[in-house]
Parts: sequence; C-alpha cells; structure tokens
Amino acid sequence: MANNYDMFLRFAFVFMFISCHLSTCKGFELELELEILLSLQSSINTNQISHPFINWNSSLPFCKWNGITCFDSSHVSKIELPGKNLSGKIPNSIFELPHIQSIDLSNNQLFGEIPYNLSSCYSLRYLNLSSNNLTGLIPIGRLPFLETFDLSNNMLFGEIPEEIGFFSGLKVVDLGGNILSGNIPDSITNMTKLAFLTLASNQLSGEIPKRLGLMKSLKWIYLGYNNFSGEIPNSIGDLINLKHLDLVYNNLTGEIPLSLGNLTNLEHLFLYFNKLTGPIPITFFDVRKLVSLDLSDNFLSGEIPELFFQLQNLEILHLFSNNFSGKIPNALSFLPHLQILQLWSNRLSGEIPKDLGKYNNLTILDLSTNNLTGKIPENLCSSSRLFKLILFSNSLKGEIPKSLSLCKSLQRVRLQKNELSGELSPKLTSLPAVYFLDFSENKFSGRIDDRTWDMPQLQILNLAKNEFFGELPDSFGSNSLENLDLSGNRFSGGIPEKFGEFSDIMEMRLSGNELSGKIPDQLSYCKKLVSLDLSHNHLAGEIPTSFASMPVLGQLDLSVNELTGKIPSNLGEVESLVQVNISYNNFHGRLPSTGAFLAINSSAVI
Repeated sequence: MANNYDMFLRFAFVFMFISCHLSTCKGFELELELEILLSLQSSINTNQISHPFINWNSSLPFCKWNGITCFDSSHVSKIELPGKNLSGKIPNSIFELPHIQSIDLSNNQLFGEIPYNLSSCYSLRYLNLSSNNLTGLIPIGRLPFLETFDLSNNMLFGEIPEEIGFFSGLKVVDLGGNILSGNIPDSITNMTKLAFLTLASNQLSGEIPKRLGLMKSLKWIYLGYNNFSGEIPNSIGDLINLKHLDLVYNNLTGEIPLSLGNLTNLEHLFLYFNKLTGPIPITFFDVRKLVSLDLSDNFLSGEIPELFFQLQNLEILHLFSNNFSGKIPNALSFLPHLQILQLWSNRLSGEIPKDLGKYNNLTILDLSTNNLTGKIPENLCSSSRLFKLILFSNSLKGEIPKSLSLCKSLQRVRLQKNELSGELSPKLTSLPAVYFLDFSENKFSGRIDDRTWDMPQLQILNLAKNEFFGELPDSFGSNSLENLDLSGNRFSGGIPEKFGEFSDIMEMRLSGNELSGKIPDQLSYCKKLVSLDLSHNHLAGEIPTSFASMPVLGQLDLSVNELTGKIPSNLGEVESLVQVNISYNNFHGRLPSTGAFLAINSSAVI
C-alpha cells in the first residue's frame, strides 16, 4: 500500500511539471510537499513520551513543524529528526522533495531499504541515516552538491557500487559498521574533495587502491576491521593533508612504506593487528606532529630507534606484540608529552632507562614479557599520574623504589615473575587507589602483619611464591577483595577469623604455607567464594559443617594437612561443588554418597 502511495506521489510530481502553469506550480508543489511529509508521519512509529510529530497538523504551516526547516519560508529544505526513537520504514517519497538539501534521521530504529537511485534529490547536500537498522544496497545517483554521505552502523550489504564516484562533491563518506563486501572501487578516487573516509568494520577485501594518493584533500582514513590484504600503497604518502590514518585489523603485509614520512601533518597512525614486517622506517621520524603511534600486533623487528627523540608531540606509543630487540631507547625518557608507553611481548633486553618517567607525563607503562634486567627506575611516577604499571615476566632485581610506595595515583600494579627482593614498604600497603596488586613469583621477604593495610579499592592481591613469613593480617583494608592468593610462602599461625568478613571474595588460595590450627567456621560467611585452597599446611581439627551453606563453592582443596574426623555428610549436598581434594589427612568414616563425592578421583582421597 505504501509503495503504491509513493508511486502516486511520483506521478503527481511529474504531472505537475508537464501540465501546470508557472503561476499555479508553486501551490501545487507546496501541496505535494505537504503530502510527502504526511506520508513520512504515517510511516513512522514514535515514542509517545517525546513525540517529534506532536505539532505536525494542519493548524500550523509545515515550515513550523518540529524537525522541518524551509527555504524561502515555503519549501522544505531540511528534515532533521535524529535520536527521536523513530521506528518504521522511510518512505521513498521524501527523497523526491524538490528543494531538499539535508536529511538527518540518524540514531533511530528505522528499517527497510533506501531507494537505490537518489538522483531525484538533485539539491541534496547532507544525508545522515546512520545508526539505524537499514538493509539493502548502497544507493547511487548523480548528486553534484552532496557533501556528507553517512550510512554507518546499519545492516547494508553488497559491494560499494562503482557509481559512487558520481558523488564527486563529497567531503564526508562514512559507510562503517555495515556488512559490505568486495573491493573498494577505483572510482572512489574521483572524489577529489573528500576529507573524511570511513569504511571500517565491514567485510571488505582485496587491496587498498593504489590511486588513493590522488585524493589530496583527505584528512581522515579509517579502513580498519576489514579483510584487506597486500601492501600499504606507497601513494598514501602523497596525502600531505592527512591527519589520521587507521588500517587496523586487516591482513596487510610487507614493510611500512618509507613514503609515510611525507605525511608531515599526520597526528594519529594506527596499523595494529596486521602482518607487517621489517623495521620502523627511519622516515617516520620526520612526522613531527605525531601524537599517537600504534604498530602493535605485527611482525615488526629490529631495534627501536633513538630517533624517537624527534617526535616531541608523542603522547601514545604502542609497539607491543612484535619482534623488536635491543634496548629500550633513552630517547623515550625525553618525550615531554608521553603518557602511554606499551612495549610488552617483544625481545627487548638491558635495563629500563633510568630517567624514564622523569621528564614524561606517564599514566600507563607496560614493559612486560621481555628480557629486561636491572632495577626498577626511581622516576617512573614523577608525573604523579601513573596509574598502571606492568613489568611482569622479566628479570628485574632489587627492591621496589620508595617513590612507587608514595605513588598515590597507582591503580594496577603487576610485577610478578621477576627476581625482585626486599620487604614491602608500609607506605606501599596504604596506597588508596590500587585495586590490582600482583607481586607473585619473586623473592620478596619479611612480615606483612606488622603494618596497617589500608587499601580500600583492593580487589585482587597476589603475593604467591615469595619468601614472606609470620602471621597473616586480619584485614587488607578493603571491603571489595575478590581474589586473594598468599600461597607458596612461609606464613604461620592460624587463619584469621576475620577472613570471613571478605564478603566479595571469590577465590582464596592459602596453600603451601605453615598455617596451623582449625579452619575457622567464619569462612562459610564468604557467600561468593567459588574456590578455596588450603592445601599443604598444618591445619588440624574437622571440616566445618557450615561449609555446606556456601552457595557457589565449586572447588575445595584441603589436601596435605592434619585434619581429622568425618567428612560432613551435608558437604555432598552442595550442588555447586564439582572438585574436592581431601587427600593426605587423617579422616575416617564414609564419604558422602552425593554430589561431587560420587565421582571423586581416587587420588583425591589417598
């Protein structure tokens, strides 16, 4: 029915030009525009609370309706109804409004197809139908005045038509977030005025057009999250106005072109998650305006050049997950705006530059999974803004610098799998913002119960496989603790009853220590506890019968202790319990004949 009505409007529009006199055409045209707007109103469903069509009625001229702007106070020039919670199909007739220049129906819930040929909107300059549920093909047409063409975040499919080159006046094209496939047509290079090109998050394939360098007005290219292959075209280096180049998550191969050094206006370069090889080209360091550089997740190799000193505007440097070797260049220490430095998962060696952080503005530092040696530098938190420090899986030695113990901005600290030693500073255990602290698999020693733990944000604490001794503290100064691992040390004394106050704890590992005494009943107050490992200690007494009241307990390891008595029969009734190990104790009697005990492995009761 709607299609027939659209057809009627088309014939009426054609008939108007054939039969009407100049004096009567304007009136007929206005009547036709009114009919088209009413067809839009009837096709669209709206949220009654914020009804955009509330004043769309005959008591007002349509030039005063919500979302409508008129040219010469009479003809519709703009329809602007973004984010109005509209649903339904867009009537084809709105693309036949004779004076329409701008249509914005973005951020709604519209569905159906866009008319394939938009040539009837000859005056159209701005079309934004993004963030809807539209399907079908990319429309074509000869629209010499069209400047913005945004159909992003819909469900459009098929190939980008060769005819898109007819939109020669375009300045902004955004077709990202659809299901488009095939190659980028060569005709796209006809858009010599184009400044903004986004085709990201589709299923496009083939090579990036070599003639892309003809589009001299381009300032932004975003082709990420597709299946492009082949090499990065050298001609991209001809786009001297380019400020943002994003080719991430493709299958691009070969070396990074030397020609990218010609992009002297480039501020953001993102090439991560491809298959690029070779070194960082020396010409890169002529791109002095560079603010963000991300070459991570490739197969790049060689040393990181000291020439980084030339990039004085650099704020973000991501080179992680490559094959870089050699030392971390001292030059990185002298980049005054550097905030984020991530070099993890390479083959870097030597010491961390001693001045790193001293002249930077560091907020995130991740040098993990390399072959770094020496001590942690004293100046990493000189900015007082460092909140993420990740140095795990290296061969770092020595104590934690005192300056880090005073770094109140820290939130996430991971230093595990190194050779760090010494005692934990009392200041370190009072950092107010830390939520993740992992010092496991080092050579730390000393007591941890001889100071006040005041870490109100702490959620994850891992001190496993060190040389700590003494009794356990009653508290870690946090009501949000979710994961506690103190295993593989030399802690002694009893398990504190106050551990039962860890209301959010999900995993508790105290195994491989010298803990003694009874298992406190209060642990059963930890109603979110999923995994409890108390194995390889000197615990005595019986298993608390209250453990049966723990609603999500899935793993329970009490092996290699000195526990006695019978296994509580109600423990087998815990439906969540799937894995139990009670081997190497002094239990007697029968195993429960229900739940996890029905299929228990013989090694778990030896």
